[in-house]
Amino acid sequence: MARRPQTARSERTRDALRRAALVRFIAQGFDATTAEQIAGDAGVTLRTFYRHFSSKHDLLFPDYDAHLSWFREALAESGPDEPITRSVQRAVQKFPFDHSMVADVAALREVELDRERIERHIRQVEADFAAEIEHYLLRSATNRIEQSADDLLLTSVTAHCVAAAVFAAMGVWMRGRHESLDELARLCARALAALESGLILRLES
Repeated sequence: MARRPQTARSERTRDALRRAALVRFIAQGFDATTAEQIAGDAGVTLRTFYRHFSSKHDLLFPDYDAHLSWFREALAESGPDEPITRSVQRAVQKFPFDHSMVADVAALREVELDRERIERHIRQVEADFAAEIEHYLLRSATNRIEQSADDLLLTSVTAHCVAAAVFAAMGVWMRGRHESLDELARLCARALAALESGLILRLES
């Protein structure tokens, strides 16, 4: 489905603000950078800046929690017999945002924000990912209409376990130097493989 022009324009504006902010943060430091400077560099007004972000601190969080359509669409490409761990691993590798920017923002976030705020954000995004995985599993179940409470429970547990494995890998990567997105992909694959070998994740059809 094609995006509405306003939605696409809004996403371009958010991306421009994030890129402008990152350049300023790296060049002159987080504290010395103002919202006015970021807006000016992105070619928008200060009012537009605050329409998209409540403060410059919000620019230190990736935008994947704002729209997970890329993850949803990647999961939809999975084959009917593909294990959910493989489907999620492949979907995560289609992360559409600038990988170098993600690494740089992660490093800045560790310095500028308190651990509690970072952890709260990560838990919320993890929950959003789990919800997407659960919806995918429910749509894929051949006996969806006849699912019992136990079936629904297994679906929910599976979704949350898979999401937790992905975000555990991200947590380990974030405690490092954020130098390699390939390392993040490796950790994610390792976490999902460990989960697959330790738990039965295939739903009964």
